[in-house]
Amino acid sequence: MNALETKLQGCFILEPTVFEDERGYFFEVFNEKKFAELVGYVPSFVQDNESRSTYGVVRGLHQQGGGGMLKPSWYV
Repeated sequence: MNALETKLQGCFILEPTVFEDERGYFFEVFNEKKFAELVGYVPSFVQDNESRSTYGVVRGLHQQGGGGMLKPSWYV
């Protein structure tokens, strides 16, 4: 996993390491230890979803936190 820091403080773009061959692909969507090493804190993370949408549809994951809303999102 790579974490690219954005111009927004505390906001990162997470890029998973994808292992791909002729059978398909696999990637680890989230790993608490790796995440903490990359961004410096451990979130309370309890759910992970993946979906496929038609062209033009944008989806994101939202987590309500004590200091505001955390919105890790990725687009394919």
